[in-house]
Amino acid sequence: MKFIYDSLSNDNKHAMEGKTILVTGYAGSLGYSLMHFFKEYGDLLGIKKVFGIDNYMFGKPQWVEKISKNTLFDLREDDIIQCDLEFAGSADLIFHMASLASPVYYRQFPIETIDADVTGLRRLLDFYKDKNIQGLLFFSSSEIYGDPHFSQIPTPESYWGNVNTCGPRACYDESKRFGETLCYNFARIYNMPITIVRPFNNYGPGMRINDQRVVADFAKAVIDNQDIVIYSDGKPTRTFDYIPDAIVGYIKCVLFGNFEVFNIGSDGPELSIYELAELYKKVGKELFDYDGEIVFRDHSDKDYLIDNPNRRCPDITKARNFLEYEPRIHIEEGIRRYLKYINECERSEIEW
Repeated sequence: MKFIYDSLSNDNKHAMEGKTILVTGYAGSLGYSLMHFFKEYGDLLGIKKVFGIDNYMFGKPQWVEKISKNTLFDLREDDIIQCDLEFAGSADLIFHMASLASPVYYRQFPIETIDADVTGLRRLLDFYKDKNIQGLLFFSSSEIYGDPHFSQIPTPESYWGNVNTCGPRACYDESKRFGETLCYNFARIYNMPITIVRPFNNYGPGMRINDQRVVADFAKAVIDNQDIVIYSDGKPTRTFDYIPDAIVGYIKCVLFGNFEVFNIGSDGPELSIYELAELYKKVGKELFDYDGEIVFRDHSDKDYLIDNPNRRCPDITKARNFLEYEPRIHIEEGIRRYLKYINECERSEIEW
């Protein structure tokens, strides 16, 4: 958490003084680092209160029990699509993270995914439109770009996207796109300080080992000393952003206080899935004497590869210029930290 604190500017830190914060979906992988940061530095920053809403769809993490004992927090088990928001009516800054971000899970729960991204967002916008909030951050996704044309890699925020509206991934892609449209219109009509962030492939502490994205699948294979399984030809490419690195960007976004759209992620290196597997194998060998192999198999989910983007790499020029955002943790170091985190969780028998 010190990494996050040290990466924020003095202006960022002063801007949080006296603020009350609401975080929806706080028990997810991004919430882990954000909430622990508030726990460690909330008093120093002068934060008044942190409210939270989460329905624990995939279980209540053990760390939530510990963190909720801190009087800074008021954490509620509830659903954003129907809960009473009055308890958080005094919030100045809102992080709307509630969603299902893993393709395997949002394909299994498409309606719930749409509900969080559209209905939940609409309820927040309606509730806070007449209140004097200072920032509302909607967590969209790099998936709104679909499968970009090669001329749009790295992908700028100005790219409109290439998305299938009726495919198995559309519940997530299109609900995020419509969520952005809601944000744009509420900002325009009600002058709300809404900022949209498009995260690019976050990974790291707080990500469940059963998340079923490749970064978690590969980590589980290393920890269990099993073969690393690739469910494609290994050629699609991605850049990956270590979660504490990304949290710095998200805090800067919510404090921006105006309507804007920002890519937050790492703009390099762009690795193939096979190259990512090789990195896990290398780091796993160094840390745990891992001796598994990289193998290719078909996934049991027949829709696993449908509409899967070939490349994903952000242009973060705007975030650099407007927010002074700069990712600092290289993918190899991030994998090393993530594997150590998971290994510690496994050794401590921490419930995910």
